[in-house]
Amino acid sequence: MLIVKGWVGWMAARTTPAVPDAEQVEESSPLLARVAAIDVAKDSGMVCTRLPHEDRAGRKVRKVWTVAARYGDVVALGDHLRSQGVERVVVESASDYWRIWFYLLEAAGLEVWLVNARDVKNVPDRPKTDKLDAVWLCKLNERGCYGRRSCRRRRCGICGG
Repeated sequence: MLIVKGWVGWMAARTTPAVPDAEQVEESSPLLARVAAIDVAKDSGMVCTRLPHEDRAGRKVRKVWTVAARYGDVVALGDHLRSQGVERVVVESASDYWRIWFYLLEAAGLEVWLVNARDVKNVPDRPKTDKLDAVWLCKLNERGCYGRRSCRRRRCGICGG
């Protein structure tokens, strides 16, 4: 399992607690510099961003927070992610809850990828919480572990269209 090996490699790359939420980036792996991921639920989404550290080259800063699944809040999130220079957002395809996130963030001009929820659930020996799922999705996004699965209303079976 390549994903599990990547997880073990990430655990080995953790930095000391002196710099919270920052970790050393491996030079050899091709990474996206600015990524985000959303673990969706019925009324909210757990958002995780991984951006370059302002002062320390080669380190990332991770931020995780909750955003309500309401029109104004998701539009504001899209504006925030664009202002941060996020290159790609991955959204977990859970039930029908992903739709507001996918369509509004895409309308905001962001590159949005819809990913299968099984990618989060099929990792052995990892506790399942919304925060950990969002962080995991973001790390996989950063390392390019997903293939694009876009969703258009009249072109695919995912949307029921």
